[in-house]
Amino acid sequence: MATVIAPDRGEIVASHRRTPQGRFARGVQRNTQAWSFLIFSVLCFTVFTWYPMIREIIESFQHLHLGTTSFSGLRNYRQVSADPFFWQAWRNTLQFTGLALIFGFALPFVCAVVINEFRHAQAYLRILVYLPVMLPPVAGILLFRNYFMDPSSAGLFNQLLSATHLPTSQWWGSASTAMPSLVLISTWTNMGSATLIYLAALQGIPGELYEAAEIDGAGIFKRIWHVTIPQTRTILSLLLMLQIVATMQMFTEAFVATGGGPESSTVTIVYLAYNYAFQYSNFNTAEALGVIMFLVLGVFSAVYLWIERRGSEA
Repeated sequence: MATVIAPDRGEIVASHRRTPQGRFARGVQRNTQAWSFLIFSVLCFTVFTWYPMIREIIESFQHLHLGTTSFSGLRNYRQVSADPFFWQAWRNTLQFTGLALIFGFALPFVCAVVINEFRHAQAYLRILVYLPVMLPPVAGILLFRNYFMDPSSAGLFNQLLSATHLPTSQWWGSASTAMPSLVLISTWTNMGSATLIYLAALQGIPGELYEAAEIDGAGIFKRIWHVTIPQTRTILSLLLMLQIVATMQMFTEAFVATGGGPESSTVTIVYLAYNYAFQYSNFNTAEALGVIMFLVLGVFSAVYLWIERRGSEA
């Protein structure tokens, strides 16, 4: 008679664990908490980001009248494009973005380079640069508007100009200087975050590269051009794109400091959408304008990332 030898229990368990089902079960048990956090994040994005975005696109093709919603096709988009303020708002937005890149993109990098050169007191300098960011945006804008840029002789900037026998400025009270004034306000209130990001990137550059450049006789500007900028190229490219996207959506500075004036010289696309929604009670047209802005920024981001990818592969 043949004898059947029963396998050991440990061998049965080990063989079970070697099966794909066993590995999957162990993976689920190990990652239950991680999956829970991931599902919660996806739900938050769905409820607070994706759903409003999809809803805005749908409602931009609708018309609400006396509580009744009807499909209107491209009516809202034609109404927006026919508005003379639409093209002026685009010009103002592009002007603000261009000026903000000159000051708001370059100045934080320069500050980070200067702070990085200090061997002591870096912590105090970081706090000093970041202080405006910790202010509430409205409070920071009002402080800058009423204390620094008061068009009268009481403003600090005008006092400095008078002390040096230079002509004073109307700042936000003139159509020619209102937009540059908003750029200065925006740069002052927002540059702290970018400065700290640049500073962290600079401190990650190996010191041997600077030492080799100094041995080769490179001065400070050549070290910045040949070492600092190439080593921080990724951060510079990322913050450049993020700053363009953020400045194209400028609203708070114009709303608080100038109210879109004078002579509509600071009315931006987002400010115009606000007027459509809350001044004219035309939410569908405001949503159409928001969709146009979304498409413009989406195309710009896609082209920018494609150019960056091609440049990194070259």
